[in-house]
Amino acid sequence: MNKALRCDADKIINESIKAVLPDEAVARALKDFKPGSGKVILVAAGKAAWQMANAALKECGRIDGGIVITKYDHVKGELPGLVCREAGHPVPDENSFSATAEALELVKPLGADDTVLFLLSGGGSALFEHPLIPGEELQDITKQLLACGADIIEMNTIRKRLSGVKGGRFAQAAAPARVFSIVLSDVLGDPLDMIASGPAYPDSSTCEQAKEIAGRYGLKLSGRARALLENETPKHLDNVQTQITGSVRELCRAAAEVCERLGYTPVLLTDELCCEAREAGSFLASVVRSHADDGRKIAYIAGGETVVHLTGKGMGGRNQELALSASVGISGIPGAAVFSLGSDGTDGPTDAAGGYVDGDTFAELKEKGIDVREVLKDNDAYNALKAVDGLIMTGPTGTNVNDVSVALVG
Repeated sequence: MNKALRCDADKIINESIKAVLPDEAVARALKDFKPGSGKVILVAAGKAAWQMANAALKECGRIDGGIVITKYDHVKGELPGLVCREAGHPVPDENSFSATAEALELVKPLGADDTVLFLLSGGGSALFEHPLIPGEELQDITKQLLACGADIIEMNTIRKRLSGVKGGRFAQAAAPARVFSIVLSDVLGDPLDMIASGPAYPDSSTCEQAKEIAGRYGLKLSGRARALLENETPKHLDNVQTQITGSVRELCRAAAEVCERLGYTPVLLTDELCCEAREAGSFLASVVRSHADDGRKIAYIAGGETVVHLTGKGMGGRNQELALSASVGISGIPGAAVFSLGSDGTDGPTDAAGGYVDGDTFAELKEKGIDVREVLKDNDAYNALKAVDGLIMTGPTGTNVNDVSVALVG
């Protein structure tokens, strides 16, 4: 491993994540928060829910209770006046269902003078869920969507119609209370009705689109689930005000600033990366090869969210698979590295945020008898990268604004 490049990568990772933590973003959004004369109830859902709620408590003069629903191991301590619940992600579980039921009970008795401060971040689609079908079937459909390579828009178009809180239905449940929604975006282009499946925003997707997606991917659905795909979601909500704050654009911008301080010329390739993870890794490797002999330090940055089409039974995540795929193309190139990570600190069902490779990685894996191409077939990037100290471990970061991938040319 090139220790100098790994040191640069770690600095870029740590400082860019620090720049997109939700504290300041929530404080900015709350400048427009004008609650009514009644109660103020806080409901926070998503992988950044604890951090967002903590920031809101510091800024707001008064919160009259509420609930925080986040991923396991993401609660960092008690929050005064709030109940904290941890639940399943990326597949919802019983804790997701029971915590969301608690949230619905909190807003059910509210009147027109009351306000719901709704803090939403990525991961909310699994964590904030009140299923209209048996929970086991919803879990199975979620697993089908994850395995078939559906993107986040397609997944959420289906999930909205199987839920009692998604697609604007939570805001309906809170009425006549006003809902002030602060959204931390983890979806490309920041479509408010798709972030965490839009619990408090009118839905732009249609039943026809949902049925087309189900047919295209061959989803196995019960008769009840198919019938729900015919039920249209709310297209108008008059009790909601929404502020979007934080996105992958800010993450890419922060990464570019750190790269520049380290002496690299930053080049933003895109902040809407959306393709197969291994294809993105191969592409970044080809960019490195094209510029390896330029004689200057360059950092190519891509933000977004790739997908993995599962073909094996190994362990990994999209960022780890992207990095491992890039190791083939940059093999033997001195001063070359590619790393990719999820801003929330988790990548797939693993404890890693992502993966790092450089020009030495492919050879190091070969020496250990690890065939990168076979590993990719089995979707086992985690164990391969672990063998060469290529895992990026940040722990839960408290934010969630998509992924960032960086190719360094030294």
